[in-house]
Amino acid sequence: MTRQLLSVLFVLGTLRLCAQTALQPAYDFSLPREDKIKLAKSAAPPEVSNHAAIYVLERSGYVKVQDGNNGFSCFVDRQMPLNQEPTCFDAEGSASTLPTRIFAEEQRGKGKSEEEMKAAIADGYKSGKFHAPAKPGIVYMMSDQGYIYVESVKKIVHLPAHLMFYAPYATEKDLGSPPAAINMPRLIRAGEPDAVMIVIPAQAKSEAH
Repeated sequence: MTRQLLSVLFVLGTLRLCAQTALQPAYDFSLPREDKIKLAKSAAPPEVSNHAAIYVLERSGYVKVQDGNNGFSCFVDRQMPLNQEPTCFDAEGSASTLPTRIFAEEQRGKGKSEEEMKAAIADGYKSGKFHAPAKPGIVYMMSDQGYIYVESVKKIVHLPAHLMFYAPYATEKDLGSPPAAINMPRLIRAGEPDAVMIVIPAQAKSEAH
C-alpha cells in the first residue's frame, strides 16, 4: 500500500518530507490515552467521530475505549510499523476491513514479523475468516496528523487529508484509467480484497471581499 500511495502523492504533488535528524516511529505509544483518543478522532469531522467507536493503539494491540452509535470506528491505523494513519471506517469497513487491522496489531504485539502477519491476513481472506466489503462505503482520513514511512527515500512523509471508498478487487481499468491529475480518483491495493479508491478533496477557496 505504501508504494502505491507514494506514487499517487508524488503525482498529485502533495507529498511533504518530514525533517528528522533521527528516524523515529510516527506513532508515539507513550502518548496519554486522552491524546490517543483525540488523534484517532481527528480522522473525521466531529459530527462523525464524536459518535463513533474509538480504539486506541497500545503495544499489545488495539483497546476499545468508547462505544459508538453511528456504525463508524475511529483508530490510528499502521499499514507499516513506522506509520501513523488516523482512520475512520464506516459500518461496512468496521465489519470487514477493521478486523484485519486489529489482527495485524495483535500479531505485532506478539512479536510476529511483517511477512508472517501479512501472510496470515492473506490466508484469512482465503479461508473466510476475513472478508472484503460487501457494498460501497467511505473511509475518512481527513486528519492533518497522518504520516507514512517510505523505504525508497528513508523518510517519513506527511499524508494529505483524503477520503477513500471501498473497491474490492478493482483495477485501474475499472476506474477508466483516469489521468494523473489533482483530485482525480486513484486506486490503492489494486486487485486486492481491501482495494480502495483515494480522492483528495479540492482545497476550499476563500471568497473575495
